[in-house]
Amino acid sequence: MAEVLKRVPVREQDPKVRATNFEEVCYGYNKEEAVEEAQRCLTCKKDKAKCMQGCPVSIDIPGFIAAVKEEKFEEAFKIISASSSLPAVCGRVCPQESQCEGKCIRGLKSDPISIGKLERFVADWARENGIKPEAPAKKNGKKVAVIGSGPSGLTCAGDLAKLGYDVTIFEALHKAGGVLVYGIPEFRLPKDRVVGPEVENVKSLGVKIETDVIIGRTVKLDDLIEEEGFDAVFIGSGAGLPKFMGIPGETACGVLSANEYLTRNNLMKAFNEDYDTPIIHGKKVVVVGGGNVAMDAARTALRLGAETHIVYRRSEEELPARVEEVHHAKEEGIIFDLLTNPVEILVNENDWVTGIKCIRMELGEPDASGRRRPVEVPGSEFTIECDTVIMSLGTSPNPLISSTTKGLEINRRQCIVATEDTGATSKEGVYAGGDAVTGAATVILAMGAGKAAAKGIHEYLSGK
Repeated sequence: MAEVLKRVPVREQDPKVRATNFEEVCYGYNKEEAVEEAQRCLTCKKDKAKCMQGCPVSIDIPGFIAAVKEEKFEEAFKIISASSSLPAVCGRVCPQESQCEGKCIRGLKSDPISIGKLERFVADWARENGIKPEAPAKKNGKKVAVIGSGPSGLTCAGDLAKLGYDVTIFEALHKAGGVLVYGIPEFRLPKDRVVGPEVENVKSLGVKIETDVIIGRTVKLDDLIEEEGFDAVFIGSGAGLPKFMGIPGETACGVLSANEYLTRNNLMKAFNEDYDTPIIHGKKVVVVGGGNVAMDAARTALRLGAETHIVYRRSEEELPARVEEVHHAKEEGIIFDLLTNPVEILVNENDWVTGIKCIRMELGEPDASGRRRPVEVPGSEFTIECDTVIMSLGTSPNPLISSTTKGLEINRRQCIVATEDTGATSKEGVYAGGDAVTGAATVILAMGAGKAAAKGIHEYLSGK
């Protein structure tokens, strides 16, 4: 049998069609395609599988793919669920190209295995067939509070529940899911079809979720331990405080953060005419930034009817967004103004945005991040006419929890200081992970931190 070098292609919506709707872009594999792709796997031994070394939550990748080969999809789901509480999410939004697939041995001489698409197929198959992760046989009598129901919180809660802990998640918003529901658009991550069932799977393990609870306002973290009787607390509150450039005109009407823009559209469903959610429908939108969130905001604005530009101060090679997301954005008609940096937002007499003044950049010597530093080209200023500017420059943790909790150390970036291996903070019995510790990062890294913290909490409460 001839060796198959190319991966099985994935079916997608036509770019011209999907640019007008919020339906999922990628259709994923069907059963036949998944089995065919799984057949390409070399089934490396678990202790030598480089793909597993690239997975922040250490999924037994050769094991679940071997089960897919034999069409044992329920077994494949059990293998994945032993390590991951959010497989349908990870299969869609994880940067596999730089993690598991980036280390795949098959990728040395041909296309790496489509690990993410296979994980998505297994998770979707399990959901469609009513298969859920196995709940623990009994509780161990100890209570853990988890702050935040995003990827780190859900992962930590799920892992602790499997160990028999009585876990309660406290979520500030009215719906569980964190960045999965407010930050990632419907066309990349369907909420009712994917995120909702994943959250329900965590609840099926015995995890309780209380929404509309703002830790630091509704109740303080210290009170959870001193008055509510929780034996440990995990902080997975994310990083929802947006950053701005501080340039003239940034406070004008028509300037908003990507965080607000996406929250209104994703969580509050502004794209749906049945929802009465106020949102700016710009005719010409400029998104400042080059990460995945910038791509999400730009592709959302496009779907709401705008001509959309992405302004980024470095070149395409330095774009921090996933290659797949950049490719999709280009296919859909997003205009990229690269090596370009805003210097002023122009406004009219009513303080509404009329344009954004920019300057051309060129790349100089590498900076501390290893990327070449952008340098202004004198005399190269120009203006892009627009009526809306969306700033997508990253986010930082909200200081509410740290400022209302005794003995919780933070660093100069307002991030909670926690150990990488266990998530332990300066306050005994309190652990933290995800964006609250690192600043804005990926879903899978947040999940890895939640997993590490669950292990740390278990060791702490077990007296190890």
